[in-house]
Amino acid sequence: MLAAAGDDEGIKLINTIDGSIARVLKGHRGPVTGLAFDPNGEYLASIDSIGTVIYWELQSGRTLYTLNGVAPDTGSDTSVLNVLSWSPDGETLAVPGMKNDIVMYDRDTAEKLFTLRGDHMQPICFMSWSPNGRYMATSSLDKQVLIWDVKRKQDIDRQNFDERICCMAWKPIGNALAVIDVMGKYGVWESVVPSSMKSPTEDIPNSQTRNSNGLLFFDEEDQDLSMSGSLSDLGEDSHGESEPPSRKRLRKQSVIDDDQHEDVYDELNLVRKTEPQRKVPRVNKENSDKDKDALKAMMAFRPKMQEAFQPGSTPPHPGKRHFLCYNMLGSITTIKHDEYSHIEIDFHDTSMGPRVPPMTDHYGFTMASLNENGSVFANPRKGEKNMSTLMYRPFRSWANNSEWYMRFEGEEVKAVALGSTWVAAVTSLNFLRIFTNGGLQKHILSLNGPVVTAAGFSNELAIVTHVSDCLPSNEQMLEFTLFNISKGTQVFKGRLPLTPGSYLTWFGFSEEGQITSYDSKGILRVFTSQYGGTWLPLFSASKERKSGENYWVVGLNASKLFCIVCKNPDTFPKVLPKPVLTLLNLSFPLASSDLGEEALENEFMVNNLNLSQIQNRIEVTAGEGLDTSSLDDEAFDIEAAQDRCIFRLIASCCNSDKLVRAIELVKLLSIEKSVRGAIQLATALKLPILAERFNDILEERLRNKAEVSNTTTLGSKHDPATKRSETSEPIVSSSSAKLSAPLFTKKVKSLDRVKFGKQKTDSDQSRNLADSKEVKDAEKNGGSSHVSSVKEVKNLETRCPSNPFSKLPNIQEGKKVEEATRSQFEGPSNKSSNEEAKKVVGEVTGKQCQRPSNPFLKSTVK
Repeated sequence: MLAAAGDDEGIKLINTIDGSIARVLKGHRGPVTGLAFDPNGEYLASIDSIGTVIYWELQSGRTLYTLNGVAPDTGSDTSVLNVLSWSPDGETLAVPGMKNDIVMYDRDTAEKLFTLRGDHMQPICFMSWSPNGRYMATSSLDKQVLIWDVKRKQDIDRQNFDERICCMAWKPIGNALAVIDVMGKYGVWESVVPSSMKSPTEDIPNSQTRNSNGLLFFDEEDQDLSMSGSLSDLGEDSHGESEPPSRKRLRKQSVIDDDQHEDVYDELNLVRKTEPQRKVPRVNKENSDKDKDALKAMMAFRPKMQEAFQPGSTPPHPGKRHFLCYNMLGSITTIKHDEYSHIEIDFHDTSMGPRVPPMTDHYGFTMASLNENGSVFANPRKGEKNMSTLMYRPFRSWANNSEWYMRFEGEEVKAVALGSTWVAAVTSLNFLRIFTNGGLQKHILSLNGPVVTAAGFSNELAIVTHVSDCLPSNEQMLEFTLFNISKGTQVFKGRLPLTPGSYLTWFGFSEEGQITSYDSKGILRVFTSQYGGTWLPLFSASKERKSGENYWVVGLNASKLFCIVCKNPDTFPKVLPKPVLTLLNLSFPLASSDLGEEALENEFMVNNLNLSQIQNRIEVTAGEGLDTSSLDDEAFDIEAAQDRCIFRLIASCCNSDKLVRAIELVKLLSIEKSVRGAIQLATALKLPILAERFNDILEERLRNKAEVSNTTTLGSKHDPATKRSETSEPIVSSSSAKLSAPLFTKKVKSLDRVKFGKQKTDSDQSRNLADSKEVKDAEKNGGSSHVSSVKEVKNLETRCPSNPFSKLPNIQEGKKVEEATRSQFEGPSNKSSNEEAKKVVGEVTGKQCQRPSNPFLKSTVK
């Protein structure tokens, strides 16, 4: 049987054999916070948040005793939950008292027996009996654990902890107590009871070795009476009747060896024959120690909100160094001695400057942040005045004594962050405090909730806070806020998504300035402005992780995740030996495609993300009046790589007969040469209809480009401002509104000859006349389609660079295009289509990756 309760004020008795709900016990007026089965399996004790204790009889489900107001009324305070616990012999029930004590009640009469009152300053939150019932361990909100001699009614030992102890368990064999606190730290308290006193495992009561699991089992032979085997049928016929002596003897009988087991089951069979209408509890054969401990002091816990943490830090270890900060720039480590700590700062790139001298820390700093300009440190509240300290230490300064301190009385620093010209600290009062690098207090903002973490990059500060309490499914409700400190603006604010049941383990910026998060389930997300601001899952540890490995994130760039691989059970690195960074590829959690090209599809999506990010950077840089040429070059490289990826996808679609998808991909190509290559590919694969559709897309793109160019030229005659923009090529609109390539404004080199002191020659003019003559001849012979093919070939020839050494390859390329186009209308060539298609794919993708030697001739590649 399983008893479950919560905020609905009802206790469900669940049959674990078939999962059915046997009965719902109602009687509490507040949320039920504690349940405990009687070791003998007869009673269930429950306690609620308003301090009411109820004895329930399991056989009938009726209330035996109700004790009102005997425990503290916790109300809506979730930091303390009322609990109760039966003694191992089942004769005494321990309940938290109203005066920070423990009150003992009799099993049969529910009368108050005695109290254990000691030095607990706050209410009791957990208790645990020793195996023999002679001793008891109690924990309180005052972070103390007291050990009691129950028979003498006095405490014999105590221990103070840094956090509240939420659960304890005595060692079944030996003199030790296991404890765990609300932060997840656990340990074993050895020699709990002095050696001069009786051992906690000596003289264990017989009831502890009998039917101590408190479970009721139903025999399969009785299922004809109740198919569900529920407790609702149990005892209905015998309600108010006396129980047969044989059943009472069964409950008191000790089961030790096999002979006694046989006697018990013989007696059970006798009862079953004489009283077939009544269900009989059956003694379990296996009474292991695990079954004994499983039903001790049951407690209902609510999910707890995640505590604040500093990205890149590791937990402290006595006598060992640990990281206060570890990022892409360097690390800050500390080791604690008796009265001080020793802090060292190291950079991954030792050429950045002179080594930063070590620092002696008398404040006990527990968090830090590091960037190119300096480092910031903070500690929790400590000392007689209960003050928290913030310290900034610059690496370079023209003035002496440039480091500064700030102290907060009654306020604790929870997270720190650094930017190019500012220092940020978030405190326990939900204050965001902004300082300059010189120590000027510049801004104090109020946040909407408790802080979880913070990170800085250049002029931007990102802060994660709690929105509300956790959901019942243990999901953290977090939101992030992005500030621009230099402008004094809030850039964005929204929810921070996490994998269900996980918590945030790392938060920061990529090398390109994108906000990134990583949760305990191994999902990495990057924030993007697409769709009004969304988070994209860019990495899943479950797909990359090998057995026995954990990833500790350090940072990332546009294509790689930088992390430290930790072997189980470690989840964070140690300072020594020095951690080694591991680079992992970023990849979207894609579905299995019918195309079978997951790698290409992932590359396509990553390139799209990078193009979107660099477009935003170009817009921001241009808005600030800065030069964007380097960003334009970077965008061009990504765009060319994206076209190569799309071209390979088009080839795969053609081979897999996914022609509609191939047309969608052609519309996403941003370089005209790539579209021409797609036409060649379709022609080589003997797909004339597809090649014709590709050609239509190219013609429409050229037509739209010509219209935009004409409009720009007409406007420039009247508007002097447009003349200055003639060096920019307008964004080409695609024929589809939904499927369009992420193009960028690029510089057209139509005036390159003028820049190099060259002018059009007579040969150029004669070449144009010859081209027009060939077009006219084509109109007479081949029709419009052949005209377009000739135009494409001539356009390709005229786009060749003026370098005489590069003319011959381009002429050969034009001949290849002409031959491919001619084969579209005149019939297949002698070579096989597959070999020709492979050759086209190799030529097109290979030539796209070649950049022109002269940076001003970029348009010739395009």
